[in-house]
Amino acid sequence: MASAAEMFESRGVFNTYASQDIIVDVRQVTLRYGQGEGAMLALDNVSVDVHRGEFVAVVGRSGCGKSSLVKLISGLLKPTAGEVRVDDEVIRKPLGNAGMAFQNSSLLPWRTVLDNVLLPLEVVRAKRKAYRRDPQPFVQHAKELLATVGLGGFEDRYPWQLSGGMKQRVSLCRALVHEPELLLLDEPFGALDAFTKEELWLVLQQLRESTGCSMVLITHDLAEAVFLADRVYAMTARPGRIAAVTDVRLDADRHDLDTRFTAPFIDLVAKIRHDISDTKVRAAA
Repeated sequence: MASAAEMFESRGVFNTYASQDIIVDVRQVTLRYGQGEGAMLALDNVSVDVHRGEFVAVVGRSGCGKSSLVKLISGLLKPTAGEVRVDDEVIRKPLGNAGMAFQNSSLLPWRTVLDNVLLPLEVVRAKRKAYRRDPQPFVQHAKELLATVGLGGFEDRYPWQLSGGMKQRVSLCRALVHEPELLLLDEPFGALDAFTKEELWLVLQQLRESTGCSMVLITHDLAEAVFLADRVYAMTARPGRIAAVTDVRLDADRHDLDTRFTAPFIDLVAKIRHDISDTKVRAAA
């Protein structure tokens, strides 16, 4: 398998995967909340796949079922119909080999930054015995992750001493400390100001390159999706269906925020916006 560095060309085109095997396979999934006549159809016949080493974004209007989709992938919800496979295993319980980051960083206020990052190692079955036996290598790894996101030297601070953007950096480190093959991101930057959000786009690109982790991002920010992802799934309004799938092929440096102002980037954002808006028009007709 190619190294993480070999997965990406120097010009910043993020379309070469470590391999072409599928790590996430959502197959014709339907999800209803409740039962009987009062049941709400949240997702209808949705299929999504993520190749190993790939970054996939799912976009759509609020309430279209994006967060429900990521909960299905994580095993926090079970589909009404269809199936979800991760590493070719049907998901019937919460995943133990995935990292997750949400809009709310949910750091424990009584734990330091370093102890918050180390938390998954205390609970993830595959890692906790080794962590208890010899914590030092894991502590060093956590410190290296914090340094990667610009928080070297903040290990002994507490969450209340951090800005919102710094808390999200800690949250990303916590999601990656146990070296998951899959990272699930549910609107992780939605509550941040534009400048902090854009800084964290670059941080996430850097983490992706250094870890080789497959990533699924849920967002309503189309520019964020195009800047970060290899492929973008656009969803209809509820019930959520896949309206279109767009391959993001940018011959530009996605380590440079000015890429957002190039014509190909703007065209891709406009195309995805049209995909979402067009389905709403057709649904209303």
